[in-house]
Amino acid sequence: MGTCVTMIETVFTTLSDFSLLEILAIIFSAGLAGFLRGFVGFGGAIAVVLVLNLVFGPLTAIPIASLIGMPSTVQLLPTIIRHAERRFVTVFSISCIIAAPAGAFVLVAIDPDLMKIIISIFVLIMVGLLHLNLRPKPGYQNSDLETILAGVISGLIQGAAAVGGPPAVLAALSRPGDAVRQRANVLGTVSTLNFCAFVPFWYLGLYNNRVLVVSFLVVPIYMLSTAVGAHFFSTTGHRHYRPAALLTLAVLGTITLGVAVHAELVN
Repeated sequence: MGTCVTMIETVFTTLSDFSLLEILAIIFSAGLAGFLRGFVGFGGAIAVVLVLNLVFGPLTAIPIASLIGMPSTVQLLPTIIRHAERRFVTVFSISCIIAAPAGAFVLVAIDPDLMKIIISIFVLIMVGLLHLNLRPKPGYQNSDLETILAGVISGLIQGAAAVGGPPAVLAALSRPGDAVRQRANVLGTVSTLNFCAFVPFWYLGLYNNRVLVVSFLVVPIYMLSTAVGAHFFSTTGHRHYRPAALLTLAVLGTITLGVAVHAELVN
């Protein structure tokens, strides 16, 4: 009983430190992230990082982005286990997990204001890669060495900015197999990204009360908006879903980059 009371007190104490703008930013980022996840299958972490990075800074935004996608990842594990190419996912995952701590140390070592600019640039690059919709030539199959390289790149980006998804997706699509296997490979690599930075972030003390409380409270919003996004896609949104989602992320990325650069120049 005492533990429960302490937890409730921690939640209310943490929330009392937030301004109305910060609360609205949290709700908006969680809703947008979940909607994009359900609508197009990607972009959730990017949306969270973009909005919360602007309001709270990278040391709060990135740990939150790493936590809120975990519940949905657990739900997808049966599909990954049944259909994914185990060797590919294993090689990618090991490489990604090894590289993620280096990215996390970069996150805490760089000045937060400068990191805001770097993250915004990272996000715009990732959106550009998604816009190009890069796919391997028919019949191409990446080697273990290429899979390791993709895992290292994704892990570094995930640890530093929580937006390592596009390189992982590209690597997964470079494997042979039908749509079911490729989708499972994508889910396997992206799921690894959700967990690979957990230990280094915990070791570096990034999961503080603010991060944990916000993550706990926004998960229901995230999951509900994911269902709304999936429903919207299945009814009327499928014709224009990809351009609309990428445009949204590009606009957010450009705005946050401009604000971050202005703040750096002023300081």
